[in-house]
Amino acid sequence: MPEYKLTTFDNPYSPFDEFDAWYHFDEIEKGYGSIEYLARIIEMFDDYDEDFAEQVAINEICKYNVRGIWTKITKEQADKLIEQRNNK
Repeated sequence: MPEYKLTTFDNPYSPFDEFDAWYHFDEIEKGYGSIEYLARIIEMFDDYDEDFAEQVAINEICKYNVRGIWTKITKEQADKLIEQRNNK
């Protein structure tokens, strides 16, 4: 099963390899608070292993997507995002 990270539809940075830039865009520029939201949802699954709980929480956030901004991304997808941005 591939590992996913939570991101938003408009964040141009990789949460895998460009976390500081990704976080700055998410928290400072847009005020989305994705990390804090994810942490709150993960707490609901505290009976699970931490990594598994994170993946379940990401799926739940994307399933209900109450603000219409969240999506999940794999490392491979994030690498393509970086490549596309660098080729511009």
